[in-house]
Amino acid sequence: MPTRRKLRVALVGGGFMGRAHSHAWRTAPRFFDLPADPVLSLLVGRDPQKAAAAADRLGWSDWSADWREAVTRDDVDLVDICTPGDTHADIALAALAAGKHVLCEKPLANSVAEAERMSTAAERAADSGIVAMCGYSYRRTPALALARTFVEENRLGRIRHVRASYLQDWLTDPRAPLTWRLDKARAGSGTLGDIGAHSIDTAQWLTGQRITTVSATLRTFVTERPRLSEQVGLGGCAADDAPLGPVTVDDAAAFTASFSEGALGVFEATRMATGRRNANRIEINGEVGSVAFDFERMNELEYFDGRGPDTGAEGFRRIQVTDPVHPYMAQWWPTGHGIGYEHLFTHQVADLVSAIATGATAAPSFADALDVQRVLAAVEASAADRSRATDIRRERS
Repeated sequence: MPTRRKLRVALVGGGFMGRAHSHAWRTAPRFFDLPADPVLSLLVGRDPQKAAAAADRLGWSDWSADWREAVTRDDVDLVDICTPGDTHADIALAALAAGKHVLCEKPLANSVAEAERMSTAAERAADSGIVAMCGYSYRRTPALALARTFVEENRLGRIRHVRASYLQDWLTDPRAPLTWRLDKARAGSGTLGDIGAHSIDTAQWLTGQRITTVSATLRTFVTERPRLSEQVGLGGCAADDAPLGPVTVDDAAAFTASFSEGALGVFEATRMATGRRNANRIEINGEVGSVAFDFERMNELEYFDGRGPDTGAEGFRRIQVTDPVHPYMAQWWPTGHGIGYEHLFTHQVADLVSAIATGATAAPSFADALDVQRVLAAVEASAADRSRATDIRRERS
């Protein structure tokens, strides 16, 4: 038997996203027929003890406390970046310059200028066969991928409305501690970049249109929080007597948007919607049809076909997206057996490995992620100027 090609991976960041990515790198070759075998070579974390423990627990062969080792080691082909946004540019630029493929979590950077440098570097690296992808993982939800197919097949007709909301509640308690996600210097923005960016990417990807203008409002409801004692998942723990520190990002974002082919968009994102754990929703209304999706029912897509006869019994149809004919689902379970959050990252790995091995275009590219970054910047600019209508092109440096 010929020796199969290996893709040796270094993961930078062993927290929430690092765990999700580790699971995906281990799982993808066991369910998908990949053209190369991922090898979990190196895990990098800031704390040596925690990095060593995470590498052992998550299945990585070695560990380091210095991300530069991921860039310089000969036994690394791809650098997977799962760190706060303030480090994305440095790591990605160094990795691309060293000839490594890159997978970078979203949002791509903390500013348009950083994202532009990363996108330019990725375009140059592509000439040498180097692939760079940004981790907007919700694109890999089978139900959303099916919705995109419906749009491409013109089942909706001309798109008129895009209605997107991403609602979480893990910051509802004012005693929830400060984490890096509440520090603008590290995260770039708050709810807007953390989850609103997903809605922006999903909307542009589904419709095939670009957001051209926004009018926005940002709000911070809790301006001080106790300083973190221990990070756990998205949040963590704080001592009863922990000193307070400033929250420097938004708790909630809301904006209207115009799309390049005339559609009207309404977007809302918050991490303070009490009772909503991970309600990532989008609805698209066209001339002859509509689709609606809610990640809290991630294996379902609602579809309305307005082209049929008026029988008095019309309404949205609930499609259970678990059949082998649906995107990605042939690799999983019998019809009717749903999948979960972790599968999106497995699909992401499968698509990325295939793109690297075959020379196909990897999406979302850094250029796609830069486009999202420009929308984020325009939203912030609009909110800072009393919701002034802000043209996305003005945010380009």
